Amino acid sequence: MSRLKLFLLLFSTIYVCSCAEFRPFEDRYREPGTEYIYKGSSKPSSPAICYNPLFYDKNKIDAIADKLCKLHNPNSNARFNKKEVFSCRLFVPTKAFYNCVVDK
Repeated sequence: MSRLKLFLLLFSTIYVCSCAEFRPFEDRYREPGTEYIYKGSSKPSSPAICYNPLFYDKNKIDAIADKLCKLHNPNSNARFNKKEVFSCRLFVPTKAFYNCVVDK
């Protein structure tokens, strides 16, 4: 392999990886031009979190979901519902769905 091809391969790999975000995030975004209309599968009563299972374990994702539930209702906790694979971004492929359950 020539040095130019090797350089291009390494450069493109570093470029793609530098643009990637590996942190978990809530699958919700605001529609441009609107103030309160949100898109995505996450709702206040049922958060959906995209994450990479190679870097984050289920306990950390459960804590993030619990924090999101408590943000909307301080008396609620997150309960795991289901998981989908390859439904988020390329480097963050797994989506976990939760339901916010009110404590009794």
